[in-house]
Amino acid sequence: EQLLHGLGFSLQEMRELRRGWWSAELGPEAMERLRTLFGRKLAETREAIERRVRSLGDRDSAAIMAQYDRPAELRERMVNLIDQTKREGDTLGGIFEVVARGVIPGLGSHTSWDSKLDGRLAQAIMSIHAVKAVAIGAGVEASSLPGSEVHDEIAYNEETKEFIRATNRAGGLEGGVTNGEELRVRGHLKPISTLRRALRSVDIDTKQEERAAFERSDITVVPAAGVIGEAMVALVLAAAMREKFGGDSLGEMRRNFDGYREQLRGY
Repeated sequence: EQLLHGLGFSLQEMRELRRGWWSAELGPEAMERLRTLFGRKLAETREAIERRVRSLGDRDSAAIMAQYDRPAELRERMVNLIDQTKREGDTLGGIFEVVARGVIPGLGSHTSWDSKLDGRLAQAIMSIHAVKAVAIGAGVEASSLPGSEVHDEIAYNEETKEFIRATNRAGGLEGGVTNGEELRVRGHLKPISTLRRALRSVDIDTKQEERAAFERSDITVVPAAGVIGEAMVALVLAAAMREKFGGDSLGEMRRNFDGYREQLRGY
C-alpha cells in the first residue's frame, strides 16, 4: 500500500483502473500474474509455474503468495526463499506478466514509431521502478528460434466471424497493432537496491569508501510491481481506445465501438 500511495494511486483507483468503465463497457480486462519468481533460484519450478499461470483465472486480492492461488508446496517454497534471503541480508528480483483479454483488433498504429502500441506499452512497463527489461509475447526467446517456430499461423472462425491465431507468440500485437488475441506483456525486475548486507559505496562528502547506509528494505517487490504493471497496461489501452473511438461521451464512444465491431464481423 505504501508503494502504491507513493506513486500517487489509491487502492480504490487501482481497482477502478482494472475494472473501470472502459473494461465493463468496451471489453478489455487486464490482470497481472506472477510469471516467475526470483529467476535462477527457483529454476527447477519454472515449468510448474508456467503451467499454473496458463491455468489461472482471475486472481483474488489476498496477501502475497496466496493471491496467486499457487499449489501449497510451491507457495511454501517461495515464502521459504524470501525468509532465507532475508536472513542472508539480500534481496530478490523476478518477472511479472500482465495479460489483457478481450482487446479489440486494430488498437495502435503501424505508421510511426511513437504511435505503435507495443512501444507505448514497453515505455509504460519500463517506467516502473526496478524494471530492467520488457518482453511481449515470446520476447527474447523469439530471437533464438527459426521463423517457423515464432510466427503465429492465421485461421478464420466462421462462427464468430473473426481471424484467429492457433498460437500467440506475438503476444497479441503485430506491427504495433492489436490482433485480437490476448495481449501479454512481461516486466523483468532487478532485486531492490537497499540491502541489509550493505554493499561498498563512497561517502559523498569525504570521498572515502564506506558501507552503504541501511534504513529499511523489503525483500522483493515483484507482487506489488505486478499490480502497478496491470494499472500501466490499463492506462495505455484506455488511451488507445479513446484515440480510436473518440467522442464527447461514453455513449458516443460506445456507439463508435459497436459500429467498428460490426464492421469487423462483416469484413
